[in-house]
Amino acid sequence: MTKNIFIACDTNDTKKAKEIIKKTFTKKLNIGYKFGLEFLNSKQGRIFISKMKNKIIFADLKLHDIPNTCASTINAIKDLKINYLTIHISSGLDALNAVKKVSGKIKIVGVSTLTSLNNKKLKQTGHTKSIRNLVRQQAKLATKANLDALVCSPHEVPYVKKIFKKEIITPGIRFKGEKAKDQKRIMTPKQAFKNGATSIVIGRSITQGNIIKNIQRLIKSLS
Repeated sequence: MTKNIFIACDTNDTKKAKEIIKKTFTKKLNIGYKFGLEFLNSKQGRIFISKMKNKIIFADLKLHDIPNTCASTINAIKDLKINYLTIHISSGLDALNAVKKVSGKIKIVGVSTLTSLNNKKLKQTGHTKSIRNLVRQQAKLATKANLDALVCSPHEVPYVKKIFKKEIITPGIRFKGEKAKDQKRIMTPKQAFKNGATSIVIGRSITQGNIIKNIQRLIKSLS
């Protein structure tokens, strides 16, 4: 599989998004752009994405609702010609199946357990399983629903890839020496790919500060 780099455009400012896209252009990496709820719900966000040409677009909606609502959302966003769209695996098998049924050319990505959680914070939500066991169960469900890709932290990839045989996307990526900030389970880009990830999501490490220098650092770190 091709190693994909998804740049997280975590902003509601279309000028900033345009700057990120322009300054991260390189033929040395296979780059796509991830837009989350902050951007997709902004006044100009949807219009901006509708005008994007020849880019890999990752709509990180993280759907989590009843099957009919999830499926209806897919149909409502199809005009944007996006490539990837996320749904929480914890929405349940019926919702995953409903979304997959209407997805068309959109790759449906199952989100396992957020990288902002550790075992302590997971227990606060009422879960009794460890992250390891929960993610393993979520990977089985994603396989059963025939999802196109799965999101998990780079730490879970070694055992997830034994269960889920398609694209594995890992957020929680930081350059060596960077602070984790609001993420709990992190790795460097090189470590994540070495651990078995097929795609990584990297945001602030690239988009904050000197974007051109940051993307050059990423290229160098993966060489």
